[in-house]
Amino acid sequence: MLKNITLVLILVFGVLGVFFFSRPNEANISGAPPYGEPEEDVPVTPFEIARNWVRPDGPPKVGIQVGHWNSSELPEELVKLRNNTGSSGGGKWEWEVNHDIATRIGRTLESAGVSVDILPATVPPRYWADVFIAIHADGSLDSLKSGYKFAGPWRDLTGKSKTLVSILEEEYEVATGLARDENITRNMRGYYTFSWWRYEHAVHPMTTSVIAETGFLTNRSDQRLLINTPEVAANAISKAIIDYLNLENLLF
Repeated sequence: MLKNITLVLILVFGVLGVFFFSRPNEANISGAPPYGEPEEDVPVTPFEIARNWVRPDGPPKVGIQVGHWNSSELPEELVKLRNNTGSSGGGKWEWEVNHDIATRIGRTLESAGVSVDILPATVPPRYWADVFIAIHADGSLDSLKSGYKFAGPWRDLTGKSKTLVSILEEEYEVATGLARDENITRNMRGYYTFSWWRYEHAVHPMTTSVIAETGFLTNRSDQRLLINTPEVAANAISKAIIDYLNLENLLF
């Protein structure tokens, strides 16, 4: 009898464990990005790439990466990132929030005449676009932590990422009312898709690249913005990208 009761208890707790640990919850606070290369590993003098490069013909092209989407399918060179699911909050995994915002951005840009790729965690080898933006949402043990941030790579051969970041910051802060989080981490500046010198599955060095942390899923206010009104974040980012493409004379 005691043995049967023990077996029943084991089964019950096993089922409960699967339920609680396989769904998004407030304890999953690891925000994006999942990994960053240090600045000292970036090649110092790759300028012949920029000097000899010519933009391909065609309409403006934007790649929008959905942070953590299909991360289990990352290639062997990025195997250490396969189990990183990002942050969560409000009953949503980070990738779900990122995907919603990214697809909204994509639709707006396409309506403006931009060629758009919605990309998972794995980007095509040496992926090139006029703009590459990785969409993420942050997380923290401190539930009061709030805000957004944008960052470009350690070394930007295009010389244009700072301009794009500046436009994004201005549009995003006005539209969302969020404050800028000044904590730009090594993982952001050394984001793996920026690391073209190390990984095959990274952007081309002549891609103007930015990573976005759209807010904290572990903060109730940021969470409501990102989950209940994702169009606010998406529209701000879309407008900033369109403004940048116009500045570059790529939209007609």
